[in-house]
Amino acid sequence: MYYIIKETLTKCTKSEVINTKHQYVICLTSEEWIEQKDSFDIGIEFDPNLSDIYVTQAELNYDSITGTFCIPDKSNFSKKDKSFAFALDEKGIIFIDDSGNAEKLVKTIAKTKRWRFPSLARFMYDFLNQFVQNDLSLIKKYERELDRMENAIENNSPEEAFSKRANEIRSDIRDLIDHYEELYDFGQLLEENENGFFKPENTRYFRLFLDKLDSLRDASKSIRDLTIQIRDLYKTHLDIKQNHIMTVLTVITSIFMPLTLIVGWYGMNFQYMPELASPIAYPIVMIVCLLIVILSLLYFKKKKWL
Repeated sequence: MYYIIKETLTKCTKSEVINTKHQYVICLTSEEWIEQKDSFDIGIEFDPNLSDIYVTQAELNYDSITGTFCIPDKSNFSKKDKSFAFALDEKGIIFIDDSGNAEKLVKTIAKTKRWRFPSLARFMYDFLNQFVQNDLSLIKKYERELDRMENAIENNSPEEAFSKRANEIRSDIRDLIDHYEELYDFGQLLEENENGFFKPENTRYFRLFLDKLDSLRDASKSIRDLTIQIRDLYKTHLDIKQNHIMTVLTVITSIFMPLTLIVGWYGMNFQYMPELASPIAYPIVMIVCLLIVILSLLYFKKKKWL
């Protein structure tokens, strides 16, 4: 797919791209790139391995910038990342992608964007913005979910799945932070504009993008800290619950220990035990046992163990 950057991203042919004075955007498969790369005079030998892309990064060359994009699937972070390569110079940018992900992003810009001052820098700003446009909503969604967990724990009604879910959110947020760090390095390289591919007044777009990344990165770190807090709060709740159970067991044991002693004492098979011959011995032992239970309960309640 071939586009020229005008007031909108305008679809065109390969020959129009080669002969135009406008900057261009091109999406090619790896096979098409191998066949056509000499037509675009990138200036270096660049043959990316599209199956081996794990990070978003850029490399500054003498007369081009080459690199890769690796975008996590934010609907399910466990899915495979969306990845593709690119080569950029003052004439335009070429995306090398066998999955069609880059082309979808470019088509979205072609349908939805119209520029008063079209440029490659403005296109790159809109292209990069698509990677993070819904991230604030995602972060807020995680924040509300964690708040509900925290309230449930404070109200003594946590679920067993809370700890696992908090760890899942923490893992997702870690992937987001890594993604932002990679995009930040990429945006800084574009803002520095060492090769002069962008007009100096247009580098402000990259500063706007970097400021947005700063905000998202700070919000993500807050959510990461909140997941740790939720996990610790849940663990504290479990410890308190276990301590309460141990306290109850200790109280029960303490109550029945003297009763067990009495039962064991009068269960001995001695011939001469005067209490056994007394007609009131049995009710006396029952009363003593009952008093032991009552006094023990009163003592434990006074000590706030019950």
